[in-house]
Amino acid sequence: MPTVAIAQIKIGLNRRPVKGEKVNELKESIKANGLLNPITVDQKLNLVAGLHRLTACKLLGLEAIECNIVAYAGADQARLAEIDENLIRNELEPLERSELWLERDQILERMGLRAKAGDNQHTLNQNTAGGETISPPKRTVELAKEAGYSERTFQHGKQIAKSIHPEVKQLIKGTAIADSPTALLNIARAGTKERTLAESAQQASESALARGDIAEAERQAKIVEELQAQQKELQTLAYKSAVAQKAAKLAVKKTQNKSETIASTSPHPRQAGNEWILGRHLVYCGDTSKPEFRNLLPSDAALAIATLSTTWEHNYLVDEARVVAVIRSEGQIYDFYKHNQMPFQYELLLGNLYIGIFSHQTILKPQTPINVEGVEGIINYLLNLYTNPNNFVIAPFMGHGEILIACERLGRICFIGDSNLELVNRGLNRWQTWTGKSIHNSTSSTASLTTTKFPVDI
Repeated sequence: MPTVAIAQIKIGLNRRPVKGEKVNELKESIKANGLLNPITVDQKLNLVAGLHRLTACKLLGLEAIECNIVAYAGADQARLAEIDENLIRNELEPLERSELWLERDQILERMGLRAKAGDNQHTLNQNTAGGETISPPKRTVELAKEAGYSERTFQHGKQIAKSIHPEVKQLIKGTAIADSPTALLNIARAGTKERTLAESAQQASESALARGDIAEAERQAKIVEELQAQQKELQTLAYKSAVAQKAAKLAVKKTQNKSETIASTSPHPRQAGNEWILGRHLVYCGDTSKPEFRNLLPSDAALAIATLSTTWEHNYLVDEARVVAVIRSEGQIYDFYKHNQMPFQYELLLGNLYIGIFSHQTILKPQTPINVEGVEGIINYLLNLYTNPNNFVIAPFMGHGEILIACERLGRICFIGDSNLELVNRGLNRWQTWTGKSIHNSTSSTASLTTTKFPVDI
């Protein structure tokens, strides 16, 4: 087997990034047993297969490496061999695998080895060269069988690779979403209208350029740019929604697995009108529609979560938080939106709960299916979708302390209150049981709280 100086081997720009854990495993194996499987290069010493093995040898300080040297007719054939090597040898995330399937399809089509739309078995079998029948181009069903997947999975994979905006792909890579074909397909389908219109505008731009109409070509190119930006925004939201759903389900599972026995008594005297400091959170007992609570709030909260009450006096929330989510357990609440002076954006149906989203800013509605259930799952979803760590969250109703506990777990800062002293006590006790931390009455510091607006950390 010939050896080649490692410094002479050329690595293409389109190669997949190496995985550190795999390189480390190979280093140990090569150190103990030598290189059992030589890398593959072409006659110009371009690397075809074996980037992880090559990287491991470099890190071991080796100067030369054993190679299989193969002759390819062109760059397409060499890249095709490299893709096939990766598909066979590597454990790929669905997103990586989808991208390789799409690129392989495109190469085969350029080489005349991929059946085109409209071809049928009769026309495919008419291919001849010098009177000799040659192998017909392969159809999707045959390519899927070669890949070891169903035709449906193969088609979905190529849709994922083709339809997700490149910048959104970069967000996805390396995350848990990259390993979820269902989530990837939902993201790919978000912004479908915008992507289709962008493709049409791109064709119109190219056609105008071909006939010398520069102004029209530039106009269409600008439309392409705007539509692709919209597609990216919608797919980014779909990605954030997928992350939020996954995080919400995990958070609910952790909550269910942890014992939360709520104490029936408390060593702390608790009265209406009091405030308590819980780590970075603040709990208020009193009417949260009144200035006494409003004066305690931060200057720029990311999210307010409220439940719809019969005596609703909380329209002020939309001026205190960038997004306000109002929850009701049953029935459409569009009439409520019409008769309350908060700028309505859209409504979500999560499980059996209706969530009204309000904001002075334009907030895009998730287009992908949302699969979360239960109050705790929904709250965790809203927090993950609309906030980041260290953001402020306002909750004018205590409920069973779900928002307070979710903020504690996710690293958000909660300003929560309720006029019902029993609910406040339950929330305080639940937080104390969950965290094992002490509760501090803030009566002595009320003056500083009411006169100082907290800065937000976005």
